[in-house]
Amino acid sequence: MAGSLTEMRLADPDSYVERVPYEWFDHLRRDAPVSWHEEPSPNHGFWAIVRHADVDMVMNDPASFSSARGVTLEEMAPDELEARRSMMETDPPRHTRMRKLVSPLFTPRAMREYEPFAREIARDVVEGALAQDEFDFVEEVARQLPIRVLARVLGVPDDDTPQLVAWGDRMIGNMDPEFTDTVVGRDDTSAHRLLPFRSPAAAELTEYGHAMGALRRDDPQNDLVSKLVHAEVEGQHLTKPEFDNFFSLLVVAGNETTRHTITHGMVALMEHPDQMARLAEDPSLMPGAVEEMLRYATVTMQFRRTATREVELHGRRIRAGDKVVVWFIAADFDEEVFDDPYRFDVTRTPNPHQAFGSGGPHFCLGAPLARMEIRVMFEELLPRLASIEATGPTSRLRSNFINGVKHMPVRVRAR
Repeated sequence: MAGSLTEMRLADPDSYVERVPYEWFDHLRRDAPVSWHEEPSPNHGFWAIVRHADVDMVMNDPASFSSARGVTLEEMAPDELEARRSMMETDPPRHTRMRKLVSPLFTPRAMREYEPFAREIARDVVEGALAQDEFDFVEEVARQLPIRVLARVLGVPDDDTPQLVAWGDRMIGNMDPEFTDTVVGRDDTSAHRLLPFRSPAAAELTEYGHAMGALRRDDPQNDLVSKLVHAEVEGQHLTKPEFDNFFSLLVVAGNETTRHTITHGMVALMEHPDQMARLAEDPSLMPGAVEEMLRYATVTMQFRRTATREVELHGRRIRAGDKVVVWFIAADFDEEVFDDPYRFDVTRTPNPHQAFGSGGPHFCLGAPLARMEIRVMFEELLPRLASIEATGPTSRLRSNFINGVKHMPVRVRAR
């Protein structure tokens, strides 16, 4: 049963530990497409937007629904917001100018340059994993490719990637006691309130970023760190907080979401062996299969905006200053857009999913890189895989933000 609105604890990270409560979102799309949800103090509650068309409208209207007050459910004091502001917490035109700093490294031309070394890394990852009969798919496969590719793009040494992953896990896993000793919402994290994700790992990551920035300031290369330290926005170099938050965003966003999509994609193929067989028979289906994996996983479940003016939507009055939360995880299963949305179909077309956002100024900058990495990984893995089966339950991330899998034990047989 879907339950009443008061029973739908959308903000509670415990609601997503066992699985995504899709039935809640089904109910909301059908009966309450714009609904108010209370939150524990010190937060004040939010409007949930769940239909595909409405999510698209909000994401494409930054004048009415601003990112400048934050993009997560957390309500930050002014000093916290300024200290932690990244490109994501800005609106056009400043957001547009900041994107231009790094967008040349995410063009189709750049992807053609990256793909050979990404494929080389993927082959190495697959060979290492399939040399074992049983392993954790997340540890041995999914988490390996994105961070190693990102290290090349950033210009950081390959040997540093395990530490980057650990820092990223602690930051994005700030609600999960497996990854952090200071769990947001349970423990007193006030000492870290000026750090991204309220995580002490952010201080360690930014210290590392400073060291990399100092190297690239004196010896610039064709990499992201060099672009950041030498970039100018509105005639000014990035401030220390801007560089810190930009670097942290790239490390976390460039690794975490792609790795979870790879894991969810493998789960979907295991649960739908007919679709895995179709891919094996016709590898040309892989680009479409990647899009279906992205939709089916929808790793970033939601983003928050803040209303700048009074807006009426589906008969509900949204006031200026209200939090408005768009739920991509709901929109990507909208029956009005996707035929039989809970069917995993590698040939689904069209597939206007919102796993990277919904167009507009905040469409994910790294979408081309993520698509390429997911495609290359499965192009290298599936032909080598005679069989794969789970040997235990998957372990999910405790988060109301990221639809993540921490562990997935599997048994494989290589071809």
